[in-house]
Amino acid sequence: MTWYAAHIIMAVKYKRGVQRRFPVWENVVLIQAATEAQAFAKAEAIGLRDASDDDGSMYWGGRLARWEFSGIRKLTECALLSERPSDSDEVTYHELEFTSSAAVERYANGQPAEARHVDQIRLMARPERQPKARRKRA
Repeated sequence: MTWYAAHIIMAVKYKRGVQRRFPVWENVVLIQAATEAQAFAKAEAIGLRDASDDDGSMYWGGRLARWEFSGIRKLTECALLSERPSDSDEVTYHELEFTSSAAVERYANGQPAEARHVDQIRLMARPERQPKARRKRA
C-alpha cells in the first residue's frame, strides 16, 4: 500500500443572492491505497462527504452558505522514509512563482503576497475531471 496526499478543493457557496467572492479551502488529506486510481476515488468520496451546510447552520460572512466539493486538484505520492508517515517525511508540495524576493519573504512570513501557482500536475486516474480548455472569443 502506498500513501498519497490528496488536495481536496472545497468552495463556499452562498445559498441566496449574488456572490462576488468565492472562498476556497484546499484540504490536504493523507490516503493509503494500493493504486493511484483507488486513492483518487477515496479522495473524491471524502470531498463529497464533507460537502454540507452543517444542517442549515453554516454562515460565511454573515450569509447562509454551504461547503461545495469542487474537485481533486492534485494527488501526490508521499516521499516516505518508511512504510508509514513519520517525522520529517515529505507528504506534499506546491510549486509557486513570485515576481520578487520581497514577495517570497512576505509569503514565508505568513503575509499576503501575489504568486502564480505553477504545479506541474500529471493526468490522474480520472482524466475526465481535468479542466477543459476554454475557447477564446472572437
